[in-house]
Amino acid sequence: MAVVSAFSIRALLAPVAFALFSLNLSLWGIVVTLCGALKILPLPALQRACSQLAHWAYRRWSWHNRQLIELFNPVEWQLSGLSELKQDRWYLLISNHKSWLDIPVLSQFALARIPEPKFFLKEELKWVPFIGSASWALDMPFMKRYSQAQVAKNPALQGKDIETTKKSCEKFRHQPTTIINFVEGTRFTPQKKRHKNSPFQHLLPAKAGGIAFTLASMGSQFDAVLDVTLIYPDNPGHVALDMLLGRLKRVVIQVELLPVDDSIIGDYFNDEAYRQRFQQWLNQRWVHKDQQISAYLGAAENPLSTELDCSSS
Repeated sequence: MAVVSAFSIRALLAPVAFALFSLNLSLWGIVVTLCGALKILPLPALQRACSQLAHWAYRRWSWHNRQLIELFNPVEWQLSGLSELKQDRWYLLISNHKSWLDIPVLSQFALARIPEPKFFLKEELKWVPFIGSASWALDMPFMKRYSQAQVAKNPALQGKDIETTKKSCEKFRHQPTTIINFVEGTRFTPQKKRHKNSPFQHLLPAKAGGIAFTLASMGSQFDAVLDVTLIYPDNPGHVALDMLLGRLKRVVIQVELLPVDDSIIGDYFNDEAYRQRFQQWLNQRWVHKDQQISAYLGAAENPLSTELDCSSS
């Protein structure tokens, strides 16, 4: 009877939690979208003010997300590798991808630690209602990509995609920025793991092209690569649904700072030697990440066997 009662309470909490998360997104999303619409006006002072307001709204969205998560869940935040993080640095953040909850988790993690995470977006999204204007208001860079077929048909296009993206990133030379990339390209599920024949236990294969393009566009500006590992050790299934039902218990964020040097910057699409070297580098990172997750989960099952390097936020 008690089990049924507890389930009923959680079932009632889920729509309330979903409604509040949706309200939080809608409220601050409207503010950001309005800022994007006003930035169309060719008034530099107004554009700067709108950009500042949009970033403030982004931070409020992130902060309220954490409040809502903690309101409905007895969650413990375990973070490691934070000692060298700075808000006045430029970072490329790469991460595994478990749930749509990853985006709110990483956004709130960034608060008071690193610049707000931003995404490289396809050029076509610039013209999508709301998404394009909101992304522009938040100064998210749009990348122009040309296929090998397009370059073969018009050789003058070679390298133009990098040049175009670099121009869209010019503002970041004076504004510390974190660019985020979910390297697997999609959320991890056991079904996707089987479909992709993944060699990893907890990850999908990493896609190298996106971050290689980002490094080619902004490599000289990045101070470090943040290799972030996200683990929800008590919620192996549907993490977001568990959060809405009040069943999220622990969020683990492990951060490693990696140097940015010439060994990981190059022409991924035209330099075969660099492409192979970069794929090997990224695959080694993914092997390490998979081992990290296995080690954490193994230690969590046997807490006396391993001393974890984690501190509550």
